[in-house]
Amino acid sequence: MSVFQAIVLGLVQGLTEFLPISSSGHLLIVPAMAGWGDPGAAFTAVIQLGTMAAVLMFFRVDLIRICRAWLAELRIPFAERSTEANLGWFIILGTIPISIFGFVFRNQIESGARSLYLVGTMLIAFSFVMLAAERFGQRDRPLKEINGRDGLFIGVWQAFALIPGVSRSGATISAGLFRNFDRTAAARYSFLLSVPAVVLSGIFELRNIGGEGSVGFVPTAVATVVAFISGYAAIAWLLRYLAHHSLAIFVAYRIPLGVLVIALAASGTITS
Repeated sequence: MSVFQAIVLGLVQGLTEFLPISSSGHLLIVPAMAGWGDPGAAFTAVIQLGTMAAVLMFFRVDLIRICRAWLAELRIPFAERSTEANLGWFIILGTIPISIFGFVFRNQIESGARSLYLVGTMLIAFSFVMLAAERFGQRDRPLKEINGRDGLFIGVWQAFALIPGVSRSGATISAGLFRNFDRTAAARYSFLLSVPAVVLSGIFELRNIGGEGSVGFVPTAVATVVAFISGYAAIAWLLRYLAHHSLAIFVAYRIPLGVLVIALAASGTITS
């Protein structure tokens, strides 16, 4: 992989990790359309650390407050804990499903699930889930009302994002809307929930970087830095956008892209 390719893929990762259009899907689609080949699951997981650094930087005040409250209130009865302390527990709870499924299906994720047909299909299919979330969610709950059922429900939906084409943010924001959170609250919790899962995934895949058939250290490092910069910008933009707009614009992008990917893969123009 050249440095130019690393910069492009870093931009793709940073811009699509937080927009509900699937970063893992785009990291398959863009190289395929450019004729670069699949960069691999390990590369994808590690450069996600760049976007997670963007989350840590953007939400540093929230995360510090959550961590401090969680540690300070460990011995306090659940009903008497602060919202920040409870958020710490709910983030842990919501991380369990994706950790289990990610480990159990790790071989399929790294090989069999990396299909352009699957990506195209999920881009289309999950778009209707996002539309349903917008249609049926009441969007009248602030984040301070989150409870354990919400945390587990959204966490299970995060596990769906292991399938390329679904989108981690698309799944968790949609789940939040189904639980009647307003769009901004759903997005904020989506970003906070993503931190432990993606950090653990990236650390787990570090063992494969630089190995046989993998992308080298320098391109991976370049892509990770670019992903951090573009990811930070994407978070700031999406939070402002969702304060006054629905997910419809992303659905309008996902469905034609999914159709195009399936058509190009079927014709042999692009291959996984």
